[in-house]
Amino acid sequence: MVRMTKRPFPIVEVKLEKIVGGGQALGTLEDGRKLFVWGGLPDEEVRVQLTKKKSSYAEGIVVEVLEASPDRIDPKDPESYLSTSPWQLMSLETEQRYKAALIEEAFELHDIVLPDPIDVYSDGVAYGYRNKVEFSFWFETETQSLSLAFFRRGTHGKISIPGTSLASDEINKKGAQVLAVLNEMHVIGRELKTLLIRSAQDGSVAWQLYVKDEDFPADTLMSHFDADENGEVIFSNPKSPASVITRRLTAPTTPLKDVLKEVPFHYATEGFFQINLPVYEQSLSDMSKWVIPGVQVVDMYSGVGSIGLTIGGDNVTLVELNEHAVREMERNVKELGKNATPVLAASENALEYITGDKCIIVDPPRAGLHEDVVARLLEQKPARIIYLSCNPVTQARDVERLAEAYGIRAHRGYNYFPHTPHIEHLVILDLKS
Repeated sequence: MVRMTKRPFPIVEVKLEKIVGGGQALGTLEDGRKLFVWGGLPDEEVRVQLTKKKSSYAEGIVVEVLEASPDRIDPKDPESYLSTSPWQLMSLETEQRYKAALIEEAFELHDIVLPDPIDVYSDGVAYGYRNKVEFSFWFETETQSLSLAFFRRGTHGKISIPGTSLASDEINKKGAQVLAVLNEMHVIGRELKTLLIRSAQDGSVAWQLYVKDEDFPADTLMSHFDADENGEVIFSNPKSPASVITRRLTAPTTPLKDVLKEVPFHYATEGFFQINLPVYEQSLSDMSKWVIPGVQVVDMYSGVGSIGLTIGGDNVTLVELNEHAVREMERNVKELGKNATPVLAASENALEYITGDKCIIVDPPRAGLHEDVVARLLEQKPARIIYLSCNPVTQARDVERLAEAYGIRAHRGYNYFPHTPHIEHLVILDLKS
C-alpha cells in the first residue's frame, strides 16, 4: 500500500541521459534546467513527477516508463524500493558497471587518472545482506491496525510494507513478530517512532522499539515474549525527529557479537557496526596487505575500531569523535587484550598522532578528510596512507590535495550496499620518492 502526499508540481516527459554521482538519472527539461530523477535509467523516455523545482535544476520520481532501457528489470520490492534501494531496477552486473564508471568520473573531475582498471568487488549477494534495519510505522485508521513502513523518497508520506528484501530473514521475522504484539495490544501509530532491528551472523537478533509516550506499557509488551527475548522499549523525546535514547523503559539489550578476520567484536544494538560484513571483510583483507610491517598504525575516524583492531597489529592508536563508539571500542580493546590506545577526539583535534614514522589509516565520513588532517599529512609525510572512503567524490578531492607529496599505489572499489548508489573505494597512497 502506497501513501503519498499531494504534490503541487507537474508531471513532465523527459529523455534520460546518464547516471550521476548521487545515484539519480539525469535529464534536461525544455527550459534547459537539469532534472535529477529517481526510478529511471539512461536512454529511457519517462514521465516524471517533479518533487522539487529550483531556478537551476529540478528533482523528480518516475511515474511511468514510456520507453524502457534494455537494462531495466523488475524491482523485488516494487512499492518500496525507491525508499531503500533505488537501483533495484537494474541487475547487479549493470550496477557494478555504473559504480566503476562513477568512481572513474569522480577522479577525472579532479584530473586524476587511476593507474589500474577499476575493479568493484562484490560477493554476488544482492539481497538479504543488511544486518540492520530501522522501520517506521503506518497506522490504518479504517482498520485500526499498524503496519511496518518506510518513508517515501522525496515526500513525508509513508509506504506500508511487510518487510524488506535487503534484510536478513531474521530481521523480517522479528519485525513481523513485534508488529503482531503491538496490534494485539491495540497500540496506535502516534505512540511510536521506529523499530530498530539488528541480526548477527549466527542468527541472533536484538531490537529496540522507540516510543513517544513515556507512559507506554513497556512491561506489558515485553511480557508477550519469552524471558530470553533480546529486545527493549525506549522512550525517545518526541520533539526530536531522530530515534534517540531519552530513557530506557525496560532492561537494555545484550550486545551482539560478530567476528571479522577471526577477531570477535561486541556492539550495542544502537551502536555503529558495518552493515554488510562479508564484503567489509574483503576490504579489510585488501587493506591488511598494505600495512607496513613493524610500523605503528594510527587509525583515524576509527569508529568502534573494526579496522585498527583487525589489521593494525600489536600497537595501534584509534582516534574517534563519537563517545558511544569509543565506549564500544574500549570494551573491545579490553576483551581482545590488545595494545591499543583509544583517543576520544575529532581527527582534526588529534593531529599530534600523525607523524612521519607511522602508517596512517583513514576512513572518514562522506565529507572526506578535514583540511587540517590533509595539511598535517603533507607536513609530516608518513610513508603510506590507507584511505577507505564511502564517497569517491570527496576522496578524489583529498587525493588531489595530497598529490604534491603522494602517488596512488593501488585502488579498489567495494559494493557494500547492492541495489543502492553507495560506493566504497580504497586508495593506497605512497610518499613520492
